[in-house]
Amino acid sequence: MRAIITGASSGIGEALARELARRGWDLALLARRADLLDALVKELPTKSVALPCDVTDAMAVKIAVKQGEMSLGGPFDLAVANAGVGVPSHASKFPLADAELMMRVNVIGMFNLFDAVIPSMIERRAGRFAGIASIAGLRGLPTSSVYSATKAAMHAFLEASRVELRQYGVGVTTVNPGFVITAMTEKNRFKMPFLMKVDDAARVIADGLERGKRVVEFPRPMSLLMRFARLIPDAIWDRATAPYARRKIDAEKARR
Repeated sequence: MRAIITGASSGIGEALARELARRGWDLALLARRADLLDALVKELPTKSVALPCDVTDAMAVKIAVKQGEMSLGGPFDLAVANAGVGVPSHASKFPLADAELMMRVNVIGMFNLFDAVIPSMIERRAGRFAGIASIAGLRGLPTSSVYSATKAAMHAFLEASRVELRQYGVGVTTVNPGFVITAMTEKNRFKMPFLMKVDDAARVIADGLERGKRVVEFPRPMSLLMRFARLIPDAIWDRATAPYARRKIDAEKARR
């Protein structure tokens, strides 16, 4: 079994790589930080290859996919679009550059991997594509408006693609984590409910992917809370979340 993971140098991507390798998967790992990828590959128990790559560069992603296939001996059974950026934002001081960065990495980065791996999966009528979205994409969250928007875009794309690709034998999984302890979340200045360890999150994700689940969403209390929030009338939602719109934010970038 062969898998390719973007954003694999840290956070959920790194933990998922370790978990899949423990289960016997050969791995192609993509990220910008070559030193971290090289160190990770040396620790993994299965055949793995480090492929330094910027996911916003479509051609670079295609080249990396081809290199990964050659190194591991065949096309990928699983592709995970995990690379992500989260930068706090506020509409009163809209951070256009940060917004563009999040759209390029979170959404366009996913598209680039999708474009590089899906034709082979369709031809073979086998394979699974997964996107690491977020529970934050279920409703617009104050001070995370752009991040929520990118994750909502991922949700819509993956949901439609899941239906479209089913006839070709290709599965699509949307992964919606809640708060997970990573470099991205450690910069948050607010109390994060139902915070999970990254290794626990990786096990949940790997279980869901191997079972072919359409949606992997966790932790359950956070999932239920946000699913309920989608049903709340806008007027009540606005009043309930108004205090969060006034909290201070740290605009320092954090990559997963």
